[in-house]
Amino acid sequence: MVNIRNLDPSASPLDYYGSELRRFREAAQLNQAQLGDIVYCTASLIGQIENARKVPTREFSERIDVALMTGGVFTRLVGLVLRSQLPTWFQPFADMEAKAAYISTYQSQMVYGLLQTEEYARAVLATGLPDRLEELVAARLERQRILAKDRPPMVWVVLDEAALRRPIGSPQIMRAQLAHLLSFREERWTQIQVLPFEVGEHASLIGSFSALRFDDDPDIVYTEDLISGHMTASPDSVREAALRYARLQASALSVEDSAELIMRVLEEHYGDRTGHD
Repeated sequence: MVNIRNLDPSASPLDYYGSELRRFREAAQLNQAQLGDIVYCTASLIGQIENARKVPTREFSERIDVALMTGGVFTRLVGLVLRSQLPTWFQPFADMEAKAAYISTYQSQMVYGLLQTEEYARAVLATGLPDRLEELVAARLERQRILAKDRPPMVWVVLDEAALRRPIGSPQIMRAQLAHLLSFREERWTQIQVLPFEVGEHASLIGSFSALRFDDDPDIVYTEDLISGHMTASPDSVREAALRYARLQASALSVEDSAELIMRVLEEHYGDRTGHD
């Protein structure tokens, strides 16, 4: 049994989640072990989450909603909790990304976060030597849920060929990641182009950037440096980014030829043209 902490529900989404879990559990007249038995976890895990010492998963939240008949309270809360696990400097961009109607991005080194597999994301995030790697992975996967909305944003990604050829994690991780990129060929609202090495110098040698367009708000441009991110709605910056992105798209392979290149990389490096094991 985890010792009970007095939580301040207003301190963070995680504290609020924990206090609500305890309140609903006690209202149902269940102890931690009894609730754990119902949702197939240990009493210790229930206690850790109630004391805001562990971040809940979406699967856990769905089970809790069913067990305590909450009407979906925890399934709705867990999105806020997971997003709060993102680096503080990144959270404003994630909030805007979730509201965007159109996302365009150029990625020079790695696959865009919204298109990463879980294992690829874990390998990438581990390079930052974080204290809570699994929470960061869960938060990144939570970001990707915007692609499954009833009305998802239009996402147009230009990937440098380096992102396809740089091995991240194991060969199995890269094989699955490249196959995942190919799966977007069937998605109407997500398009991928590859900027091949043969282009040489191009309009964004300085690095990656993303632009967000909204139905009712000004456009935003986002860039990152080594330790933080920067957003701007400056009309001059937005205009410059739009020009550079248009040039990148013009230099990149078509969507169809990009898929062919991805398949070729799969075949050359991983002995698999389809992406299936």
